[in-house]
Amino acid sequence: MEARLKSPANADVMTAIQGLYKAVYAGGVDPRVLGLVHLRASQINGCSPCVFAGITSAKKHGETDERLHNVVTWRETPFFTEGERAALALTEAATRIQDGAPGVTDEIWDAAATHFDEKQLSAIILNIAMTNFFNRINHTTREQAGKTW
Repeated sequence: MEARLKSPANADVMTAIQGLYKAVYAGGVDPRVLGLVHLRASQINGCSPCVFAGITSAKKHGETDERLHNVVTWRETPFFTEGERAALALTEAATRIQDGAPGVTDEIWDAAATHFDEKQLSAIILNIAMTNFFNRINHTTREQAGKTW
């Protein structure tokens, strides 16, 4: 498979994206949680460039190989805190909204709200949405794994 676009996004798009990232990281959420959220949404969507970049970024924030290898099976492993589990459940529910999936139920929301305040929840939701945005762009353009942005 070959990438469909050879040139990077224009400067206006990059400026907007940088502003969104700034808002996410200003939300007071541990960058490692944001990395787990990004990685899990990208795994669900099968976005290899975002999985690759997400792992690279997560390692820069101190994430371990053990945890990164187990994000896909987070429910069955002892490696994640209750707060991280709540963020991962929220990520899955917000990402899997097709085909009549229930989306974010009150139970999932309440669990996340137990661990994160409104500012943090807003940052996590924006991070989920941006990840899904990038996953869809990368699928459309056939972007290849191996890049970090």
